[in-house]
Amino acid sequence: MKQKYGTQGCYLLKINSRTSNQASDEQIPDPWSQYLQKNSIQNQESYEDGPCTISSNKNSDSNLLSLDGLDNEVKVDGLPNNFRAHPLQLDSSSDPSNNIDGPDHVKSASSLHETKKANPGIIHGACLTLTDHDRIRQFVQEFTFRGLLPHIEKTIRQLNDQLISRKGLSRSLFSATKKWFSGSKVPEKSINELKNTSGLLYPPEAPELQIRKMADLCFLVQHYDLAYSCYHTAKKDFLNDQAMLYAAGALEMAAVSAFLQQGAARPYPAHYMDTAIQTYRDICKNMILAERCVLLSAEILKSQSKYSEAAALLIRLTSEDSDLRSALLLEQAAHCFINMKSPMVRKYAFHMILAGHRFSKAGQKKHALRCYCQAMQVYKGKGWSLAEDHINFTIGRQSYTLRQLDNAVSAFRHILINESKQSAAQQGSFLREYLYVYKNVSQLSPDGPLPQLPLPYINSSATRVFFGHDRRPADGEKQAATHVSLDQEYDNESSQQWRELEEQVVALVNKGVIPPNFHPTQYCLNSFSDNSRFPLAVVEEPITVEVAFRNPLKVPLLLTNLSLLWKFQPKDCSGKNDEEVKELVASEPEMIGTEVISEFLINSEESKVARLKLFPHHIGELHILGVVYNLGTIQGSTTVDGIGALPGCHTGKQSLGMSVRGRQDLEIQGPRLNSTKEEKTSITYGPDRRLDPIIVEEMPLLEVFFIHFPTGLLCGEIRKAYVEFVNVSKCPLTGLKVVCKRPEFFTFGGNTTALTPLSPSASENCSAYKTVVTESTSVCTALTSSASSVDFGIGIGSQPEVIPVPLPDTVLLPGASVQLPLWLRGPDEEGVHEINFLFYYESVKKLPKIRHRILRHTAVICTSRSLNARATVCRSNSLEDEEGRGGNMLVFVDVENINTSEAGVKEFHIVQVSSSSKHWKLQKSVNLSENKDAKLGSREKGKFCFKAIRCKEKEVATQSSEDYTFADIIFGNEQIISSASPCADFFYRSLSSELKKAQPSAHTEKQSVEDAVRLIQKCSEVDLNVVILWKAYVVEDSKQLILEGQHHVILHTVGKEAYSSPQKQEPPEMEPLKFFRPENTAVSSRPSVEQLSSLIKTSLHYPESLNHPFHQKSLCLVPVTLLLSNCSKADVDVIVDLRHKTTSPESLEIHGSFTWLGQTQYKLQLKSEEIHSLQLKACFVHTGVYNLGTPRVFAKLSDQVTVFETSQQNSMPALIIINNV
Repeated sequence: MKQKYGTQGCYLLKINSRTSNQASDEQIPDPWSQYLQKNSIQNQESYEDGPCTISSNKNSDSNLLSLDGLDNEVKVDGLPNNFRAHPLQLDSSSDPSNNIDGPDHVKSASSLHETKKANPGIIHGACLTLTDHDRIRQFVQEFTFRGLLPHIEKTIRQLNDQLISRKGLSRSLFSATKKWFSGSKVPEKSINELKNTSGLLYPPEAPELQIRKMADLCFLVQHYDLAYSCYHTAKKDFLNDQAMLYAAGALEMAAVSAFLQQGAARPYPAHYMDTAIQTYRDICKNMILAERCVLLSAEILKSQSKYSEAAALLIRLTSEDSDLRSALLLEQAAHCFINMKSPMVRKYAFHMILAGHRFSKAGQKKHALRCYCQAMQVYKGKGWSLAEDHINFTIGRQSYTLRQLDNAVSAFRHILINESKQSAAQQGSFLREYLYVYKNVSQLSPDGPLPQLPLPYINSSATRVFFGHDRRPADGEKQAATHVSLDQEYDNESSQQWRELEEQVVALVNKGVIPPNFHPTQYCLNSFSDNSRFPLAVVEEPITVEVAFRNPLKVPLLLTNLSLLWKFQPKDCSGKNDEEVKELVASEPEMIGTEVISEFLINSEESKVARLKLFPHHIGELHILGVVYNLGTIQGSTTVDGIGALPGCHTGKQSLGMSVRGRQDLEIQGPRLNSTKEEKTSITYGPDRRLDPIIVEEMPLLEVFFIHFPTGLLCGEIRKAYVEFVNVSKCPLTGLKVVCKRPEFFTFGGNTTALTPLSPSASENCSAYKTVVTESTSVCTALTSSASSVDFGIGIGSQPEVIPVPLPDTVLLPGASVQLPLWLRGPDEEGVHEINFLFYYESVKKLPKIRHRILRHTAVICTSRSLNARATVCRSNSLEDEEGRGGNMLVFVDVENINTSEAGVKEFHIVQVSSSSKHWKLQKSVNLSENKDAKLGSREKGKFCFKAIRCKEKEVATQSSEDYTFADIIFGNEQIISSASPCADFFYRSLSSELKKAQPSAHTEKQSVEDAVRLIQKCSEVDLNVVILWKAYVVEDSKQLILEGQHHVILHTVGKEAYSSPQKQEPPEMEPLKFFRPENTAVSSRPSVEQLSSLIKTSLHYPESLNHPFHQKSLCLVPVTLLLSNCSKADVDVIVDLRHKTTSPESLEIHGSFTWLGQTQYKLQLKSEEIHSLQLKACFVHTGVYNLGTPRVFAKLSDQVTVFETSQQNSMPALIIINNV
């Protein structure tokens, strides 16, 4: 060999120094591992999302495709050589839309598993030792340096010489003559004009090809400068010959050479590439070469960061004829946009979508899906809902055809739950597609957990839970208590009122203290209630959960077999829990009954609530997890009227529509915690336990019905109704109480109620009052009786708002009902009144979890105006009464009819005026008119005057401190016994509410008022209360009704006017602003002048007229008795001064014509309530009319220093007439 080829041309290589069966002894590295590309098997494993389809290529020994071009890193030193099958090859059948479920799919999957098993065993170079490796390396080096490179150099030299010798002379001559004769450059023809000469072929020895060959060799050995000039020369030659295919190739290579020159002397000629691409595409019609040229040029431009030019180049080559090529180029262009200095994200996403679309047309489902998914990352959450819908829809479709069902479901789910702006028809088709895919998914795992459905939306925080039975509708005269229901709106103010009422009654039951573990009863839980504790539900009482659904689509949704999903942990009745807690999930009806709504239709874009019930039959812990239902659509019509939506209307049609069984969970976020510092600085939420009730043992259940309960009353009108209490549970109840903020509105009667008619039928024509027929003789004098307020539940220190209900035997047995009379009195202010009653009751057995239960009722009463009464009391001037004791009073009562006759009231009759007091009573009427029956027409006013006397001492002494004396003055022929129910009840109720109003003001006054002052104040106080009883004649529906009622006037002070109804306060006028600080004037605790002036009552007794013979005796002496009466309980010093005030001469003229004889000043001391008489003499010198009221009386308490004048005489002149005989 050496002789034949010479020592330079031969080399001895020793390899395979070992036999392959020795391989097990020592481990020799695989020499090819770093150069071979990772086998596509690994890619396959990493990319398995679902059953993937790989077509088998029958001709090749490996059918493994690269599934994702991104995973295959292309080596820098050339393309990998192990792609026996092309990575973008189509499915083996000619039809790209080849059915996935065809036989091919099964076959490819099976062959895939075989190759997976076979592949890992392949080892390369098993017979080579490490020395062999070195020898091979050395051989390659020797071959290159001693053989290959010298050969290339020699060839280049030969070619160069040949070219110079062959063409040098002729070319230079030719070009010179051309220059001389043409005088200028030949105008280059445009490419379009050049003939299609791609068919032109050169012989191998043609000089043009030799130049090209030389250029290629220079390019191979990286001699780029020389290569460029050769390509440039060759290009000119080819263009001259119009061999366009050759010219394009030369242009392309010239551009690459220019690019690869180190420290490039010339810039990269991009226009060469453009010309080459245009030539390949338009003239040579060779798209493969054009494609190669574009990819090469794009890579070069990218390396120079000219991404926008690269993208434009790539996009220019896309065309309709090849989807796969266009898809590839569009994808590359998209990557260019994202890699720019300021990335064009939207352009990237848009071109990715276009690429995905073309991939999908080319049948490359996986690549299409990948492109759409990448674009989705950009469009997501930008509010471009229509674009998102399109992408999601395509992703869903592609995932479905690739059998990636979970991805498909989630993509379709996104379309439905975005606030879609699509048309109704489009939404309908999306929904149907979704349901279809879902059905397929659920068929794969029929026993798996129920899937979470995206529609309809559930507003979890608006979920309301109601414990208890629904309210019964009113039947006839019976009206059930309003209680709590889901139809009522939540009102913060009223819930606070109910809470206060409940606290009041609980405090009373627990001896004035609210127990520490007390929580107000909540029957309806919503987002406003306190849901931090587990609510308690009673066994055998339903639990209603109101779920708020919203349909965001423009197509109606039909939910069928809708019910609650729950988990229950039963508790043993014996008290000890089982070791293993068995959790039942929505299966056992004997533990928890579940209501199922068979059809629930939600129209397009409608919000609707569903009320679902559970019936607990066992004690334990219940957790309501969510709702479970079939989601479906209505076939045919897109919108359904409310009428058409009745369950029976579309059952036939609906059953054709597709539906899927699924669930939605109710997860309610609790309130944000904000009490401690840690909670304020972090965002933490408390628990919301409204869906986790604890079922407790049986409790009594009360129902209350009102019979003949009025809706409208006159102010002060008394009406009798009946209330029925029914125990509808299986336990007896006891301790029934009712609490109400306005106890003056109603009464069950006192302990004296036995005389009133008991049944509703008996009371039809009877009065609500207890009456006695009287003889006509006793018209004007009062009939007295007495009663204690303790009998009427208003004892000392009791809470008048909490009223025990007088149940017979105090227990209501299961199933029993009891009817009690209830008197109502219209409130004194006109208008609409909402009056809240809270009924409280307990079980006979004391249960640890629930101590009591409540029932609420809100009564709405509309009152219209009736009468307005005003009363004043003043001291009578006649000092002695029949018993010779002082202290009479006159009571003036004005009653005005202020009814505006909208209630059809014809007239009012004042039937009786009664007084009620501990110390005073009315004695007789001193009205002069003969009108026995006091009638008041519209807007008429009646005036009454009564004489009041103190109760006899012995009466007062025998009575307990809470006893009141009632005195009735009758204007009709029937006495209403005012000390019995209901008259006395309402009187006491109004009295106690008055006292409650008055109490706060009393406390604000200084406590340091001296005793003396208190005594002075006391003598002007009077505790006389007037009750005016009336009847009103009403014409209603041509029937005459008689209404009755009563007004109360509470008199505290002598001479001060009191009213039956609260007076409207005039807003005070604004005072002028003061800019200085007033000195703190100490409020003196001195009694007012008015109070002091009423310490002493004076009265003059004298003859009204006197005949005196002045011609016989010039002086006329008249005896006058001055009575002084001490009204207070203290000793009083009195000074009587008889001297006239001589302030001015005019005053002398008035009473200057008579004088008092005798002592001019008297000093006396009056004991408590003592009456003293002074005998005085008046002396007259003329006839005339004289005012004897001139004595000035000064009084002071014995232990006080200051003296005050009583102003008694100013009120009434004491006139005497002196006649001459």
